[in-house]
Amino acid sequence: MPPEVIQTVLGPISADSLGVTMCHEHLLIDARDALFKEPSDPEERNLAHRPVSLEFLRWLHLNWESNLDNLVLDSEQLAIEEALRYRQAGGDGLIDCTLEGIGRNPPGLDRIARATGLHIIMGSGYYVAPTHPPHVSRMTEDQITAEIISDFTRGVADTGIRAGIIGEIGSSWPLVPEEEKVFRAAGAAQVELGCGLTTHPGRHPDSPFQLLRILRSAGADLTRVIIGHIERTVPDLDRLKVLADTGCFLAYDIFGTEVTAKHPYRALGIDIPSDAQRLEQIRALIDAGHGPQLLVSQDVGMKHRTRRYGGIGYDHIVRDILPWMRQRGFQETAINRLVIDNPRRALALPEVH
Repeated sequence: MPPEVIQTVLGPISADSLGVTMCHEHLLIDARDALFKEPSDPEERNLAHRPVSLEFLRWLHLNWESNLDNLVLDSEQLAIEEALRYRQAGGDGLIDCTLEGIGRNPPGLDRIARATGLHIIMGSGYYVAPTHPPHVSRMTEDQITAEIISDFTRGVADTGIRAGIIGEIGSSWPLVPEEEKVFRAAGAAQVELGCGLTTHPGRHPDSPFQLLRILRSAGADLTRVIIGHIERTVPDLDRLKVLADTGCFLAYDIFGTEVTAKHPYRALGIDIPSDAQRLEQIRALIDAGHGPQLLVSQDVGMKHRTRRYGGIGYDHIVRDILPWMRQRGFQETAINRLVIDNPRRALALPEVH
């Protein structure tokens, strides 16, 4: 068999050289169409249109979807500074899950990778329906599949910069037909490419199961599918084990988020766990034999979560969580599996396409 590779924005690397990798981040993103919620209170409406500052950081933590500036990361220099903190803390790679429609910028990722020395893996496909470019509604499943395959084999548009993972493919709850079309197309592309596929499930415990049924019907290999944001989606450990029994990866990818926002989580009855509670669930899943299916990340994609603006940054897991895991008695082999072995298996390609 040919050696496995990881397709980064700078080209393929040996899978064995990937190193410590976060499974879900956003270095550059514009999530305003996906997330912005205009506050009803007049005073808060004023805050919605102000530049992010420490002056109202507490409000941002509770209302992170209600400030337009907060939902945009478009400074390559900021991305480089923040990513370098992660690199200096011991990080080696990250998956950038930003897609067309929410600010995917292949040349920008290329420049950030060169400036930081990080292995950056870029996604392909489409996020939730409100962010789909107009042409997506006119595309067939086969056309979307062909486009994803082209992103891997030729590069995005005329950049020559290749994707290395499908996703994060986005789902609302309830799922809308355009999103189901994209999921079927992504599943078919995964069959052709033999690559990983990462998902953004709807905010309901049934959503991951629904997405896996769709992907299975398209022929996808569920052992290469990542269910993202698992800690805000399926809180019940027994259901998590049933989900893991399908063979998919479960991504605890919003480490550092410990405040239940006014919208949407509280309105939907979703309690965001603390990092300590995340570690308790991870340990329980490891004890149940699902350690090889777990991934971790922070999903930094807003200003208030960067270090410059008072947040935890891309380096939170490497800097804070891994030492804490050791203090809590996690074995080094289990830690390495989470941040090195599992990302490598999720991303590995059998050859350069």
